[in-house]
Amino acid sequence: MQELVENFLSYLSVERSLSRNTIISYRRDLKKYLKYLKDSNINSLSQTVRKNISDFMFSLKDGGLSAVSIARNLAAIKVFYRFLTRERILTTDPSSLLDSPKLWKKIPDVLSVDEVEDLLKAPDLKTARGLRDKAILELMYATGLRVSEAVNLSIQDVHFDAGFLRCIGKGSKERIVPLGKESIYAIKKYLESARPKLAKGNSGDSFLFLSRLGKKISRQSFWKLIKHYAESARIKKNIRPHTLRHSFATHLLERGADLRSVQEMLGHADISTTQIYTHIDKNRLKTIHKNFHPRP
Repeated sequence: MQELVENFLSYLSVERSLSRNTIISYRRDLKKYLKYLKDSNINSLSQTVRKNISDFMFSLKDGGLSAVSIARNLAAIKVFYRFLTRERILTTDPSSLLDSPKLWKKIPDVLSVDEVEDLLKAPDLKTARGLRDKAILELMYATGLRVSEAVNLSIQDVHFDAGFLRCIGKGSKERIVPLGKESIYAIKKYLESARPKLAKGNSGDSFLFLSRLGKKISRQSFWKLIKHYAESARIKKNIRPHTLRHSFATHLLERGADLRSVQEMLGHADISTTQIYTHIDKNRLKTIHKNFHPRP
């Protein structure tokens, strides 16, 4: 069974161009599923039926796994079985009639505009690291990029004169995202005064954001610096890697941006993913309804 998993992961990497982190997630989830089957004395995937999968889901729930994590595990299993049936390794897909757990799509805490301002003021601009971090925070809030997209930006991806950047998102899809004047100023300041110090003479490395060792900054470092500055700004909310991305989307929609444009900037393949942000400001929606509906 493990060999089939490896073939599946290779397919995801080569033909679907999924990221390394996504592949790791699939591997981890399927490893748990195969162990469950083995512990249930099922030694071949052709022996599996729908009940085996649903029982596995219940075992995850009993183990304290959240509904979101259970849904992710089921999604991995369903994609895996679809692959096996398409490749004619299996004749039937036992997961086809299983629905994902009904989830209330909840996003992490969104920062208010004032909280974002406090966060952006937190770095010490007298140091190279502070200038870098200021540029990172300004860019993240101005563009709504995923952390994985931001760490992989090169200097050439930023087009100052045109006022936009180019990034490669999920599934190796390219998109163009506008840059605000504040983020442009912060990035230029970083490139002029801080990046040369961090590069340590390593001019061949074209990544935009560098670590103190002169290498590409890691996703973990991105996450840690955002959390560090949130604490410095005395923000009490639960800060996560995508907090600025969520705040970016929410603030745009609150100020009247249309859903399709926000979807494009976020790089969402499905607009239903973007719609999770529309529940944030119910008071604004009520006001719009009251002001514009003929029978409020």
